[in-house]
Amino acid sequence: MEITAATVKKLRDITGAGMMDCKKALVDANGDFAKAEKILKEMGLAAVAKRADRATNNGRAFTLVKNNKAVILEMVCETDFVARNEDFIALGNELCSDIIENNYKEIVGPLEEKVETLITKIKENMSLKRFEVLDILQNQMVSSYVHGEGSLAVLVRLEAEYPKVLENEHVKEFSFDTALHVAAFNPTYLDASLVDKAFIDENTEIFTKQTLALGKPEKVTEGIVRGKLNKLLSEVCFLQQPFVKDDSQSVEKVLANLSKEVGSKLKIVDYVNYRVGVVG
Repeated sequence: MEITAATVKKLRDITGAGMMDCKKALVDANGDFAKAEKILKEMGLAAVAKRADRATNNGRAFTLVKNNKAVILEMVCETDFVARNEDFIALGNELCSDIIENNYKEIVGPLEEKVETLITKIKENMSLKRFEVLDILQNQMVSSYVHGEGSLAVLVRLEAEYPKVLENEHVKEFSFDTALHVAAFNPTYLDASLVDKAFIDENTEIFTKQTLALGKPEKVTEGIVRGKLNKLLSEVCFLQQPFVKDDSQSVEKVLANLSKEVGSKLKIVDYVNYRVGVVG
């Protein structure tokens, strides 16, 4: 069967493989286009398999809010060059849509296959590292923020006593600002009431030893330790942190004032914060 230049070019456009590799694959497949495409994919995966142990310390985070769901995911790769690649970015966005449309809860074959297809084209080790999906109820909204070239991404879920206030421009602005806030201050906990007891106990012990070492009277030690602990919680807890747009008020104070303004109790339900290369 004659292998035309147009057929070779079409195969190259689809697979990203070199012209000679495409021609050879078509010859080996006796002109069967689908078979040739499969041959090239297998060649690409074999080449990348040799690099499977190469570190994937670069990557990009993505978000998508659609159909009453919000997804955040992280794709990793070997180099920052590939993290900026148009095909890599397009795939990240495509995977977000696939996850929402197919209601995926974990990394499954169809998602991995799409990553493998790009691997054969770019020939660099990469993977879908993780993702999380938030359901958005009728009285909730989720704001997202992706920083710069995707080095970090945030989702914040806000809930209102009366759903109609979610259409309020001040509420929308605040919701987005909270996503900016998480990106800027990287809180460890949502609220002080949710902090692990072990964390409280450990730091209480540390602050107590520090205070006693300074020769402070035992009767005032408790108050000093409590003050140090409260300061620490205001640094690591989202709601107790000084608000990114007004550091004279905590996030929870701004939230309370906005609730009064719009006549509906507002609540930050949860948040997800992905920083590329960092888990937890």
